Amino acid sequence: MVCDRCKAAVRKTLDELSIDYSSVELGEVETSIEPTAYQLSQFKEAIESQGFELIETRNARVVSQIKKSILDWVRSDEVRKTKLSVYLTEILHKDYASLSNLFSEIESTTIEQYFIHQKIELVKELLVYDELSLSEIADRLGYSSVAHLSNQFKKITGLTPKHFKKIGAEKRVSLDKV
Repeated sequence: MVCDRCKAAVRKTLDELSIDYSSVELGEVETSIEPTAYQLSQFKEAIESQGFELIETRNARVVSQIKKSILDWVRSDEVRKTKLSVYLTEILHKDYASLSNLFSEIESTTIEQYFIHQKIELVKELLVYDELSLSEIADRLGYSSVAHLSNQFKKITGLTPKHFKKIGAEKRVSLDKV
């Protein structure tokens, strides 16, 4: 779940199935009482029909936490001075090498590539909104220069930021599809 609308849809499904829960956060539901096997299968079926996925294995939960932490990092207005690897280690209380290996094994991509794709999607969004200059976007997302951002943007999208801005929103991808 990557937005408030997603959380609302999950809450509605939990309510419809009479599953008691104490919180619904991005990527995570905490239940008050352990749901029955029947409730769990009904919940899984209902959320999958809405385009969500129920993550049950421990490793899959860790990967989900990594993704959520990366989204939090990218979406934060705070300019981060620490490296992503240090941030993930501090947030998840696991060494980065094991997080990286697990992520690559399950997702078939690296944490760094996932991070770059998330940043580029945010750059697309910010370009479409047209509220910040490319220089301000580069600074906000921790790029060393506008040239670095532009090169990475072109490598991922095949377009320059300026050209993307002209053609606009049809090139954006929903964050949960990245």
